[in-house]
Amino acid sequence: MKTKVKELRTAAGLTQQQLASQVHVSARTIISIEKEQYNPSLMLAYRIAEVFGVTVEDLCCLRENRELEDRRYENLP
Repeated sequence: MKTKVKELRTAAGLTQQQLASQVHVSARTIISIEKEQYNPSLMLAYRIAEVFGVTVEDLCCLRENRELEDRRYENLP
């Protein structure tokens, strides 16, 4: 799932480790989220969104991700 984690983190001048420490996960988790290899839980997304002062919807690009998913379902028989 696409997120704005990397964009927001770099704009805030935080390292992956610093963000990870603030939201109580490993740096590896932040790396995986940024590479779209791991979808954060709702609680983790909420914690990250709080750090950056954005909504979960904005952090997780929910509108964009929903549109992509809807297009995939349109092609199913």
